[in-house]
Amino acid sequence: MAGTEFGGRIGRDWRDSEPWWPPVPRPPAGAPNVLLVVLDDVGFAQLGCYGSDIATPEIDRLAAGGVRLANFHTTALCSPTRACLLTGRNHHRNGMGRVSDLAIGFPGYWGRPPRENGFLSEVLGDRGYASYAVGKWHLTPDDETHMAAPRSSWPLGRGFDRWYGFHGGETHQFVPALYHDNHSVRPPAAIDEGYHLTEDLVDRAIEFLGDLRAVDAGQPFFLYLATGACHSPHQAPRAWIERYRGRFDDGWDTWRERTFARQLDQGVVPPGTVLSPRPPWVRAWEDLGEAERSLAARFMECFAGFLSHTDDQIGRLLSFVDDLGESDRTLVLLVSDNGASAEGGSEGSINDVRLSNLDPAGLDEMHARLDQIGGPLTHNNYPWGWTMAGNTPFKRWKREVHEGGVADPCIVRWPAGDLEAGSIRHQFAHAVDLMPTVLELAGVAAPDEIGSVAQSPLDGTSFAYLLGPGGGMAPGRHETQHFEMFGSRAIYHEGWKAVTFHPVGPLYDDGLDPNAPFDDDVWELYHVAEDLSETRDLAAEEPDRLAAMVDLWWDEAARNQVLPLDNRVLWTLAHPKPDHRTPRDRHRYFPGGAQVPEAVAVNVRNRSHALLVRFEVPGGVVPEGVLLALGSALGGWSLQFLEGRPRYVHNLYGKEHHVVASEEPVGPGPHLLEYAFTKDEGLGGDAELRCDGVVVARGVIPRFTPSGFNGVGAGLTCGYEWGPAVGAGYRAPFPFNGRILEAVVETRGPVVRDPLAELAAILAEQ
Repeated sequence: MAGTEFGGRIGRDWRDSEPWWPPVPRPPAGAPNVLLVVLDDVGFAQLGCYGSDIATPEIDRLAAGGVRLANFHTTALCSPTRACLLTGRNHHRNGMGRVSDLAIGFPGYWGRPPRENGFLSEVLGDRGYASYAVGKWHLTPDDETHMAAPRSSWPLGRGFDRWYGFHGGETHQFVPALYHDNHSVRPPAAIDEGYHLTEDLVDRAIEFLGDLRAVDAGQPFFLYLATGACHSPHQAPRAWIERYRGRFDDGWDTWRERTFARQLDQGVVPPGTVLSPRPPWVRAWEDLGEAERSLAARFMECFAGFLSHTDDQIGRLLSFVDDLGESDRTLVLLVSDNGASAEGGSEGSINDVRLSNLDPAGLDEMHARLDQIGGPLTHNNYPWGWTMAGNTPFKRWKREVHEGGVADPCIVRWPAGDLEAGSIRHQFAHAVDLMPTVLELAGVAAPDEIGSVAQSPLDGTSFAYLLGPGGGMAPGRHETQHFEMFGSRAIYHEGWKAVTFHPVGPLYDDGLDPNAPFDDDVWELYHVAEDLSETRDLAAEEPDRLAAMVDLWWDEAARNQVLPLDNRVLWTLAHPKPDHRTPRDRHRYFPGGAQVPEAVAVNVRNRSHALLVRFEVPGGVVPEGVLLALGSALGGWSLQFLEGRPRYVHNLYGKEHHVVASEEPVGPGPHLLEYAFTKDEGLGGDAELRCDGVVVARGVIPRFTPSGFNGVGAGLTCGYEWGPAVGAGYRAPFPFNGRILEAVVETRGPVVRDPLAELAAILAEQ
């Protein structure tokens, strides 16, 4: 090994030489296995052991045998929290001031943790652990999630030995965009075969651990299991959703009150805690009409079924660890990454990508598709009344830094450790504390270097001190913590919290201007040691304390790369980071290759373009299948043959389908199929289909997808579709049964109208 000093003796031949082998890294004696489970968008009040009536018996058993942290905090968003959990450094210091796909050109927002911030997988791997990542990653910029990208920010580039999961913030739960180690893979089974992502992830986790134990019975493992649940789409096996039929008909106000009562009874929130009031922009359940109530209840039934199904799968993994005889030696930590999500809006959503296209589904359309919600044809997300309830007793939610956005469940169990089983702890803790806690419990010191890269100091403080008997009485050690997300800011210091909300857009009826100067924001002050739910604003009574807290926030912001403040979400979406690829208007794709993520595929949205495919049909074969496609049933397009006839399908984000099809079949031999779309000055354009130079079909697409085809990772494919099928009458992947010789997409004009960019510009001028 280069750089290793030889410890034996080398003579002229073997007779006067002594062999020597470099020492193999070994973990400290008694070092535990580490299983870190990260749930997605699960609020403080949504697990049974935190007051919910949603069935989570496996997680509740974890809590009964371990310690619940009832004052644990995250960053308010997924990528930033994951970076904190895995590095022990604050999110802006990781370049993760926001999610990786909203990176902007400032050090705190570049979207990739630097090498000096070593991952827990790297640290433990260097001490002899086997490290596996399963599930959601979301720590790689969008433009580096394809097969031509460097893998330095992928899991195997950050210390994990194996990975099976998905990039990005979300994926389809029945047809996910999967990756195995460093390459793209299709799901191992189809929807009609009972496939679901969460079950697949647990299968792979069990496989990885089984492969390890088949070779080495003693090597400790670090398994990072990050489920897609319960981020939207809230898709679950139908039987699990049906378990909750009618369970939420009483509505979010009643559910919230009952949950708060259970939280007080369990001791999850201390006596004297007050339930924060329902905000004015959330309608009272009693004010909803009958159709609105039935729709909202169905949305919540799907979320609950999704969560309970996930709990069951976590139990299956824990049962396997028990079957290995390793439950006692396994340190299990379960957290959520942020508060419950309000991204479904006030009414809920059946396809979140419609929001970015500024065409959300209305009540009538959503109610008409009630039975589809939770299945493969919808990208459903519940209305923010349920978000409010999911964060009981707190105010606000994901993406904001009041407690509803940053207070989350955290459970720690280690039977072989000296933990006080079944206890609850109320000392302040944060996601950056998890890594130093694991290192302390494993007896591993944070290294000065990893791979010859000097390491930065950890920001976190181990909370191992509060896990054992008597830990509930120990003074809290994490005394100061700043928060920032899209311009909303907060600072915790010695039991006090100063916080201010800054909107990212015209989302709430609170009269606040997203473009107002940040210095105009009104800061609130809470003594959270006594007022955990932030219901008694003491800013007017303690102006000096508030001023000192705000000054402290600015100091922490400067030290942690938080600046400059920037709340421009729409602007960032409309102005992605520079594309350093060679400009071109002709893109060639190859049959059977990996899908190309939409972020780096040819952009045909709202512009003139053409699809040109040269192919051969063998004798005696009726051509069937996809030539080129992008997207899924939730939105996209597909050039294909159906029953021997060429056709083009445009799926407007699941709302409507536009089909241009020939009535004449194509026979054997070589052919050229060309689909041309000519953009008009309005919402759509004219479409023409030619085969061997002859026009075989014409049509009009009244509204072409303007801002994004689908949000679940189904990219551009050649020779097949990712699925679920873009159009009707066939099932994905629907592979082409001929031979594709050349497949090309040409862009033939500028983007005529991007409503997302237009809205961003309008908001910036207001």
